[in-house]
Amino acid sequence: MSRTLALITGASSGIGAAYARLLADDHDFVLVARRLERLGELADELRAAGATVEVLPADLGAPEGLDAVTKRLSVGDVRLLISNAGVGGYAPLADVAPDEITRLLTLNAVAPVQLARAALPGMLAAGEGAIVMVASLLAFSAGQSNPHMPPRTLYAAAKAATVAFARTLAHEVGDAGIHAQVVCPGLVATDFNGGAGRNIPVAMTPEGVAQASLEGLRLGETICVPGLEERDAAVDALLVAEGALLAGGNRPTPAARYSDSQARPR
Repeated sequence: MSRTLALITGASSGIGAAYARLLADDHDFVLVARRLERLGELADELRAAGATVEVLPADLGAPEGLDAVTKRLSVGDVRLLISNAGVGGYAPLADVAPDEITRLLTLNAVAPVQLARAALPGMLAAGEGAIVMVASLLAFSAGQSNPHMPPRTLYAAAKAATVAFARTLAHEVGDAGIHAQVVCPGLVATDFNGGAGRNIPVAMTPEGVAQASLEGLRLGETICVPGLEERDAAVDALLVAEGALLAGGNRPTPAARYSDSQARPR
């Protein structure tokens, strides 16, 4: 039986490790994360299940780490790329150190784009492949003022960019036999954000997120929201809203509310 090579970032625990375990029956792996010891433990587990495993320790928030992973992808043998690495960095923007902004945006938004670009030539040449990017439901939260949500200006912006990138990429490469998917989980019981999700009863397990994503790939979903029952209706509503903005806003004159007579003080 032929085995597909998957490269998974953020693979040392949580959602990344869950993907690997679910795929172990018929995939080989390149596992990427910062924590070499935990990567080694997972690699041993996967090898015992019959998989061939490469371990590639790298920090995707740093240029040298991102370069190492894109170089590995440029070999052209990876057919499943799962970009799962990320960090919350939850804080009001004024409280984020200026030199931290680049690292947060690189890890959460730039890395998935660079990795996809590096993986695409090999997939296009083979006429097959899948690119999965793990984002967040917070990608859709910019207009929400719920006080229970974390301060998230940078995180929501990065994940919204990932959603837009994956959706657009799906149209670009779909006819070439390549599927692009963005996964938008809610709360997940992992080590992310200091393990806060582990103490919340409504948090999904990382195995649940990975299972939904892989089944969503089989179903052809570009946007996978693991906990959403009425997924098609929600995505249709999103498309209608986007269409209304595009069609209604593409006019040669400003809307009536911006006319001089409306804006002039009385």
